[in-house]
Amino acid sequence: MPWTEPAGDDTWRVRYRRTDGTKGAISGFPNATAAEDHITTMLHEQRTGTWIDPEDSRTTIAEFAPAWLDSLDIDQRTEENYRSFLKVHILPRWGTTAFAELTNLSIRTWEKKLRASGLAKTTVDSIIKCFSLLLSDAVPEKLIAANPLVARRRGRRRRAQRTPRKIWGEPAEVLHVADQAALKYGPCGAVLIVTGGWTGARWGELTGLDRDNVHLYDDHTGSIYLDPDVGALHEPCSGPLYLGHLKTDESERTISLPPFLVRLLRWHLTTHNHRQVFVTPNLEWHRRSNFSRRAFRPAADGNLHIPNPAIRLQPAKPGLTFHGLRHSHKTWMIDDGIPEIAQALRLGHVLQDKVQETYSHVAAAVEQRLLDSLQARWDKAVADSETTAVDAMWRVCA
Repeated sequence: MPWTEPAGDDTWRVRYRRTDGTKGAISGFPNATAAEDHITTMLHEQRTGTWIDPEDSRTTIAEFAPAWLDSLDIDQRTEENYRSFLKVHILPRWGTTAFAELTNLSIRTWEKKLRASGLAKTTVDSIIKCFSLLLSDAVPEKLIAANPLVARRRGRRRRAQRTPRKIWGEPAEVLHVADQAALKYGPCGAVLIVTGGWTGARWGELTGLDRDNVHLYDDHTGSIYLDPDVGALHEPCSGPLYLGHLKTDESERTISLPPFLVRLLRWHLTTHNHRQVFVTPNLEWHRRSNFSRRAFRPAADGNLHIPNPAIRLQPAKPGLTFHGLRHSHKTWMIDDGIPEIAQALRLGHVLQDKVQETYSHVAAAVEQRLLDSLQARWDKAVADSETTAVDAMWRVCA
């Protein structure tokens, strides 16, 4: 039970016993009546569970952050991002600030400065989201009564930005990109690009693919299996690459291969003995940024801006990314009239219609029609292309 006592200098204070048995004090009341009024409010807040011990509210962000990070049960990449946001942005500004001193206005002013500093909008939004999650988790720990960050109700009017359409490529364009990647990077890069285009698999799913999960039954029939636990190559912000879980539960799947890709992968697997199917020319795991810089961007965009390059590359499909190959594959299936359930299963997508997802099945005839369409697209792309940089390799697929 709290009590009042004089504190000297004609002021009063409220004393109370803390949960650890020590005594706390709240000073600065001009008289005993004001101190008693505070006790009344304090008792009400204790009964409703909203009272915050002033001593606890003086905990700083830096003191709370390590325990908060250790409590998170999230994807490793997300946790690494949060650690980076704290180290680079949040703690330098708020590390010595107590929870009791935080206000919505001060945090929003800081957010405005972050935006003015040139950081991308998505980066700033992610930083604020991370900080807001930390503040929300401090509430049940009785460090703060409520998250001080509140939703913006007004501000400078910003034109709603449309999400730009993902650039995708026609089969001939994807083949052209692969040809130029072979010239600039090597045949292994070309095979990776073609496999991405004709399977729709994600970057991490292909670069993490184990050769034991490639099943080539004959020259016309084969598939790849994406393992749910170690089927994806992950690139942490710091530390080495590692094999880990796929993006979602639906990502575990078997992707059937058109005949040309069966033959291409059979040949490709004879070119090296690494456990992973797709590796660098030095037989090392791929890093997305390295492959993009050294192979994909020059192959897709060309290098006309570079004076006297060792190999001159023409623009094949400017702006196309490796993830754009996945969009390309989706677009091809739509154009070929493949049912939505077959598309979703091949790409590892979740159908919004749960009834359709539960009761729809892909008949063998539909799967065969899909593979026939992909083979036809490949045959036409090769027939329409000019001399390719890797004619001998493509002949393996004929």
